[in-house]
Amino acid sequence: MDLTQLFGSNVFNDQSMRERLPKETYKSLRESIRRGLPLQPEIANVVANAMKDWAIEKGATHYTHWFQPLTGSTAEKHDSFISPTESGSVIMEFSGKQLIQGEPDASSFPSGGIRATFEARGYTVWDCTSPAFLKQDSAGNVTLCIPTAFTSYTGEALDKKTPLLRSMEAVSKQSLRVLQALGNKTSQRVASTVGPEQEYFLVDQKFFLDRPDLILCGRTLFGAPAPKGQELEDQYFGSIKDRVSSFMKDLDTELWKMGITSKTKHNEVAPSQFEMAPIFSSSNIAADHNQLVMETMKKVALRHGLVCLLHEKPYAGINGSGKHNNWSLSTDDGLNLLEPGKTPHENEQFLLFLSAVVKAVDTHADILRAAAANAGNEHRLGANEAPPAIISIFLGEELEQILTKIAKGEKAGSADAAFIKLGVDVIPTIPKDNTDRNRTSPFAFTGNKFEFRMVGSSASISGPNVTLNTIMSEALDYVATRLENAKDKNAEAQAIVRDIFNQHGRVVFNGNNYSEEWVSEAAKRGLPNTPGTVAALEAFVTPKALKLFSKYQILSERELHSRFEIYAEQYAKQIHIEAQTMLHMANRLYLPAIIRYAAELSDSYTSILDAGITSKTVKSRLDQITNVLDKAQTQVNQLADVAEKTSAIADVAKRGITYRDAVMPAMAALRESIDALEQIVDREHWPVPGYLELLHIL
Repeated sequence: MDLTQLFGSNVFNDQSMRERLPKETYKSLRESIRRGLPLQPEIANVVANAMKDWAIEKGATHYTHWFQPLTGSTAEKHDSFISPTESGSVIMEFSGKQLIQGEPDASSFPSGGIRATFEARGYTVWDCTSPAFLKQDSAGNVTLCIPTAFTSYTGEALDKKTPLLRSMEAVSKQSLRVLQALGNKTSQRVASTVGPEQEYFLVDQKFFLDRPDLILCGRTLFGAPAPKGQELEDQYFGSIKDRVSSFMKDLDTELWKMGITSKTKHNEVAPSQFEMAPIFSSSNIAADHNQLVMETMKKVALRHGLVCLLHEKPYAGINGSGKHNNWSLSTDDGLNLLEPGKTPHENEQFLLFLSAVVKAVDTHADILRAAAANAGNEHRLGANEAPPAIISIFLGEELEQILTKIAKGEKAGSADAAFIKLGVDVIPTIPKDNTDRNRTSPFAFTGNKFEFRMVGSSASISGPNVTLNTIMSEALDYVATRLENAKDKNAEAQAIVRDIFNQHGRVVFNGNNYSEEWVSEAAKRGLPNTPGTVAALEAFVTPKALKLFSKYQILSERELHSRFEIYAEQYAKQIHIEAQTMLHMANRLYLPAIIRYAAELSDSYTSILDAGITSKTVKSRLDQITNVLDKAQTQVNQLADVAEKTSAIADVAKRGITYRDAVMPAMAALRESIDALEQIVDREHWPVPGYLELLHIL
């Protein structure tokens, strides 16, 4: 099939709606989507029937309300289109009511105390702004998937989508206030847009299935370094292996069918690590698509005898995986509000929105940090490939100079366009961007957008973008209020930029975020540094956060507290599972195998002695193994004891902190001993594949 025909073929998109819906119905639906207006019930019936006919023609027998509960993954309950008749036959039906609303069991999903176990009712509600799509499994079953919000019987959000939609409304409203104060009379809506880059690892399935830690935890809990890691720096952007390329081709095809604009693919820094990046779309659709990207990666990998690993740090000692969240604001008439233009110093609109970002990030750095907190990211943030747990903004030299001069009351200017000359006549000169890229920055301006680099590879992007939209709503509210009350709008705009940078410019840092010097400098500036997940999550329930999210009607106090409870509980449970998996592997795999090898080595040593031969090498190795073996057994006992005591702590925050401060060090100690044994025990006796096989054989 031609790519232009393939793309979106499994999506009930604008083209499908235009072809199948009556003109007035199509117009009404489009207006609801474009302007965020309520959809009339009679319109829903017509849309549902057309959607059903389209899906059935493509082989669908079932439909599902596809939603994103607070587990971090997606959920779906399948219902068939069939409806019995009096004659004993069936017809295919799908009503507007079935399209708009479903009723899954809310008590079976995490609610953080919002719902009692016996209170089961919850509702899924159609999100018409995100198009319905088809999914097909390996058995050939085709299901119509309808993106929905998920709410409790009492109206609280139990999902990732609802707060995101609320935050998009809020940031649109406040952005329009700023634009209208500046004289813009044409823009009617502002959308937050996202392009989430997705990093991932691939591993041969046969090796994966021999690693209980990968199966249960998504990361290796043990593993000595391979002789070759990433030190030669030959993996990044290197030639893609045929097996991986075949996987990537199938992945692109499946994503394109669902209307996901998979644009870029390449080798990442670490061995067997890769990246996929889509084209920008609205935050809501981008979040839906990213969930589908992760799910599709896993499914397609299995077809190729591979397993896709989305954990933030599946292997120690080499780069982990992130999800760079490229965020911006765009109007419905085509303006990117973070586009500086050729003369950013004269671009009043750009400088106001840029300043709002600076104010938002500095004021709520703790909440932004919390939005990227999970168990996997705790192993990644602060390592050489990821930004530290300190939030700062990279603007580049030119933009920082412009804001600094405005803050001082001086006249700002922009540098003339620069070109890079390579000194080879046949190669043309190329224009030079007004900012370099800073890969160490957690929040970097990259031309016409900000790249939030702290988000973990396994995480939903909904939470980080809810936070970005909300903190920007508050900052833009401040800007709009001052402009609306000013007689001289231009003078006030200059004053706003000046005041914001004088108050919040401390968060701007263009240097190396990985350096120890920056940690000290950030402390002098008063910037928060919160490395622990549970400690970071506590930012969601501070008085400041409760006031912020409730003011813009994004999350109520009850909803925020529920999320803290859920995420802290998930963290504690994840570390508990990892500790139990370590104990399982040590007791049932490693220690028995090492004991068998030590016994064979002892028999060999006895035979050598009986033959009248003395071998210091054999004796030394045997002593080394038994010494570490005894140490490892002691560490197993210690880990079992501290894990059991920690799991009994009732308070979820205290339990999570204890897992980090007591259980994880015990895990690290046991790993060190087992990894040391891996490097001296006969390979044939080692019970699991090592890093060499996991990282270098695809």
